[in-house]
Amino acid sequence: MHKYHKKSRILNKRVALLITMIIAAVYLVGIFIWGCCIGEDSYAVNFGNKFLPPSAEHWFGTDNLGRDMFFRSIKGLSLSMVIGVISVAISSVIAIVMGILSAVFGGWVDKVVNWAVDLCMGLPHLVLLILISFMLGKGVFGITIAAAVTHWPSMTRMIRQEVLQVRNSQYVQAAYKMGRSRWQVAIKHIIPHILPVYFIGVTLLFPHCIMHESAVTFLGFGLPREMPAIGVILAEAMTHIVTGKWWLAVFPGIMLLIAVIFFDLIGEGLKNLLNPHTGNE
Repeated sequence: MHKYHKKSRILNKRVALLITMIIAAVYLVGIFIWGCCIGEDSYAVNFGNKFLPPSAEHWFGTDNLGRDMFFRSIKGLSLSMVIGVISVAISSVIAIVMGILSAVFGGWVDKVVNWAVDLCMGLPHLVLLILISFMLGKGVFGITIAAAVTHWPSMTRMIRQEVLQVRNSQYVQAAYKMGRSRWQVAIKHIIPHILPVYFIGVTLLFPHCIMHESAVTFLGFGLPREMPAIGVILAEAMTHIVTGKWWLAVFPGIMLLIAVIFFDLIGEGLKNLLNPHTGNE
């Protein structure tokens, strides 16, 4: 009876977690698609609507140029997601290649990969992002590449540890004894095994990329001021928030925070669902 209640409790917990993940995913995908479909007319300049507080007509109020902050925030968050998708795609490919090479070949390859990981993680992350973005001319290209080449080390370590465990398993050792090369073993046996870890890592990279892109843009080293990015919106809000225009920073900041929390929630949920030993106690 006790085992039945325990299994039922675990099942209910997993169902609740899955429902929460679906809600978070629907919200994020909805914001992304909506933002991509919004035209500039929705947040166009209108000097007759300067600094209007939140209302039924303008949910998030308007800024110093009379632009609707609700639609501008949706567009900015969607833009951050686009940059996040590209950055995570590049960064995760670097991580999986480096992690597999390090664990499978070992020796000097492992030393070089670990040296690169330690070098990248030993530098202040935000400072490194700013330097790379600035050297590449800032803008969309600069901040995207900066985010891509600075977020792979932690995921590389995670993949490396997973590959090391798989490499020492009996079926991998049997494959080596049957004459399989390291590349054949990596492609046929190791990569399929680490895919769940890879997908979890990819999901957890999203909130970091989005937050860092917004932070670098806020400091003036990311996206240009004419783009409706969350970092640009928050930077502009700092000029007027001391005069009581609180809505310029509060609502865009809350939207960014919710997106980051939802991405993190989906990542942690995948970790719990894919690992049968996680969250069952």
